[in-house]
Amino acid sequence: MGGWGAVLRCEDIEKTINGATATTTNNRMELTAAIEALRALKVPAQVRLWTDSKYVLQGITEWLPNWKKRNWRTSANKPVKNADLWQNLEEARARHEVEWCWVKGHSGDAGNEAADALANEAIDNFVANSRDGS
Repeated sequence: MGGWGAVLRCEDIEKTINGATATTTNNRMELTAAIEALRALKVPAQVRLWTDSKYVLQGITEWLPNWKKRNWRTSANKPVKNADLWQNLEEARARHEVEWCWVKGHSGDAGNEAADALANEAIDNFVANSRDGS
């Protein structure tokens, strides 16, 4: 089970989004958070997207062009893990001008701590809804 959360801020406006799923990995949730944050923007925008995932940061800024050149294969000629989500992220970012930034997780950064709390809240809600049949 895993959850994801994102905090979107524009000047004095703040919106939060989150979700959870029963079967997943941490990397899939990190990718989902970035995808859903970009999808939540209704118009093309200049975006500073903060992530605590070096996997997401390096994947989108360094590895993606080579994966595409190799038909979604790694340098070791293995299928790229989470290729479906990488393709979704590439599509979601295409509408925006995105500056990708990294922040150390669980280090007291307010935005990162809020996103983590949203992910945990989504998991709690998912579990509660599963119990009551919702």
